Amino acid sequence: QVQPVESGGGLVQAGGSLTLSCAASGSIFVFAPMGWYRQAEGKQRELVASITSGGSTDYADSVKGRFTISRDYAKNTVSLQMNILEPEDTAVYYCYIRPGPLFYWGQGTQVTVSS
Repeated sequence: QVQPVESGGGLVQAGGSLTLSCAASGSIFVFAPMGWYRQAEGKQRELVASITSGGSTDYADSVKGRFTISRDYAKNTVSLQMNILEPEDTAVYYCYIRPGPLFYWGQGTQVTVSS
């Protein structure tokens, strides 16, 4: 079973930085798009950033220029570097891997940005 495992997150002041990491098991990682969604309380889950197997990236407009997604093929990990964090970035962040038509989700990690 494919199960991304997230780490990172926590509490940070506005303007600060955090890095989230997501580990995926097995060779499936190399060929699968991965990325991050987030869900704030009372809101729908939204795509934050994605990265293809070839390394092409895409970002939500609200995080462009502040967040950077990258992947390490040797470690089978995807990272989300989040800079200049804003209170509006407060949410549970979910890593996903999509080796086919289905999404496989991590358990989620809380990011809280205080003003």
